[in-house]
Amino acid sequence: MAKFGKKKKGLPAVNTAALPDIVFMLLFFFMVTTTMRETDLRIENPRLPSATEIKKLEDKSLVSTIYVGKSKDPNRDGVGYNKIQLNDKIASADQVPAFIFSKRDKLAEAMHPFMTTSIKADKESNVGTMTDIRLKLRDVNALKISYSTQKGSGN
Repeated sequence: MAKFGKKKKGLPAVNTAALPDIVFMLLFFFMVTTTMRETDLRIENPRLPSATEIKKLEDKSLVSTIYVGKSKDPNRDGVGYNKIQLNDKIASADQVPAFIFSKRDKLAEAMHPFMTTSIKADKESNVGTMTDIRLKLRDVNALKISYSTQKGSGN
C-alpha cells in the first residue's frame, strides 16, 4: 500500500517585475540630487596651514571661495605662489570686487549679510597678496572672511 503524503513544494520565485522601475527611480534620484564641481582648479591644490581651533561653515551656498597659490601652468599664468583664482580663471586682487558683486547678484538681498568669503591659501603664499584681497573685500563690504585650514598642531 502506498503512503499518501503531502508533497513538499519549494518556495515560490521572487517577482522581479518591479525591479527595473526601482532601479530607474534610484538612478533618476541620484542624477537630480548630485551636484557637480563648479570650478576647476588652475592653481595647485593648496597645502593649507594647520590650526588647532577650527569650525565648519554652515551653509555652503552662501560661501564664495577664493584660491591663492602656485599656478599649475607657469608658462601661461607666471611663476610664484601669489596667483589668485576666482571661478575658473587666474585673476588679480583688483578683480575681487567684481567677483563678490557677481556672487551677491545670485542671492536674495536679505541673505547678503550672511554671505561668507572663504580664502583657501597655500601656506607658502605671500602675506601681501592676502592683505590685498582683504582690502578689496573691505571696499565692497564683504566683511565675513573664513580662512581654510587643516586640523593640526598649529605649527
